[in-house]
Amino acid sequence: MAKEYDVVVLGAGPGGYTAAIRAAQLGLKTAIVEKQWWGGVCLNVGCIPSKALLRNAELAHIVRDRAKEFGFIYDGEVKADYAVAYKRSRKVADGRVKGVQFLMRKNKIDTYEGWGTIQDKSTIAVELNSGGNETLKTKNLIISTGSVVAMLPNTQVSERVTTYLEVIQRDTLPNSIIIVGAGAIGTEFAYIMHNYGVKVTMVEFMPRMLPNEDAEVSQELEKTYKRMGITVMTNTRVESVKELKNKVQVTVTTADGKQETLEADEVMQAIGFRPRLKGYGLENIVGLNVDERKGIVIDERMATNIDGVWAIGDVTGKLMLAHVAEAMGVIAAENIAGAETITLDYRMMPRATYCQPQVASFGYTEEQAREAGYEIHVSKFPFQANGKAHGLGDYTGFVKLISDAKYGEILGAHMIGPDVTELLYGLTLAHNAELTPEELSRTVYPHPTLSEVIKEAAHGLEGQPINM
Repeated sequence: MAKEYDVVVLGAGPGGYTAAIRAAQLGLKTAIVEKQWWGGVCLNVGCIPSKALLRNAELAHIVRDRAKEFGFIYDGEVKADYAVAYKRSRKVADGRVKGVQFLMRKNKIDTYEGWGTIQDKSTIAVELNSGGNETLKTKNLIISTGSVVAMLPNTQVSERVTTYLEVIQRDTLPNSIIIVGAGAIGTEFAYIMHNYGVKVTMVEFMPRMLPNEDAEVSQELEKTYKRMGITVMTNTRVESVKELKNKVQVTVTTADGKQETLEADEVMQAIGFRPRLKGYGLENIVGLNVDERKGIVIDERMATNIDGVWAIGDVTGKLMLAHVAEAMGVIAAENIAGAETITLDYRMMPRATYCQPQVASFGYTEEQAREAGYEIHVSKFPFQANGKAHGLGDYTGFVKLISDAKYGEILGAHMIGPDVTELLYGLTLAHNAELTPEELSRTVYPHPTLSEVIKEAAHGLEGQPINM
């Protein structure tokens, strides 16, 4: 006999499990189906374990390259053991996964571990991992099936051709690697591997690293990576990947139109993701509006064109970030319950890359703001002029703020430097609260803190910088 629910969530990533919790909080009888990873890619093989590895890599850099500067003297060689770093990353991830499972129990959400297949818009058949089958009937279906890794044409995963998914699940690293793609994942893994002694070459098709970020931010990051000893090739197209017995060859066309063959122990593809649209019966929802390239089409309520069917997160192709999926999940649940809720402006969502130096941003770049018809003010303040940054011994980078010259609206922020990912929320809050540069600069900031760079940049928007 089928079990009946108000809401069934398909997929327990950040968006899915958040939607389930919010639905249950609002009094809806809720179930969630997950085959493998409670907490999704993010908690298991993405955001969380990678942050643990990045922390290890940062410490490896300080101990190996800056020990004398900080007054540490070692007798003999200091080794950084990547196997230990990997083990720590798994411990961190496993703890967060158990936390998600606890939250399901706490909120009295029925969980089904197995593969869910949509039979129609209100029926899901679950093949349980433990054996047997369950049929779930629901008034509302939330599709939260995430995304899959994009691959270069005519390539597939093998011993020497990998993606982040294979790399993050093993405790060894190659001696050399070619990373195809200099977006967030590529830049983060380049930093990790470089600081564990791997010879890293990055190949990016676009004109610069982190091509979706502000141009000056990208330039600063590229300059820093090259100074570290990482080879960065932008405006470079991969023509072929050839796997040999003991190495891999990648043939590229460089910015000047010349062909070059690169060699390494391994190649890691980091060229992006595609919405997961196959393998779970999506085609059985008759008439569902799906863009095969962009994902399931939704409105601002997270509703599809089919009554009772909702979609959130990567599968919609809106903005493939865990925190955006979480926000979408809350909004979907609140709309289902008829509760008061909000809408999302995807352009104003925060974005963070956890390489060193860190990169964080939201909103318009200068170019985008002008293209949108705004007359703008731009202010940039460097960490070089910040006392806390000097105390940390880390003063690379800057904060750039962009405001509307007419009304003072904060249109965007673009940052590169120490711990800028922790500074970003204050600026997105300022935007949402419609604070002006004057209000932002007149706020009293604790001293000495990195956050004072935001105050100084806000003063700059008014044409009155204090400490520069």
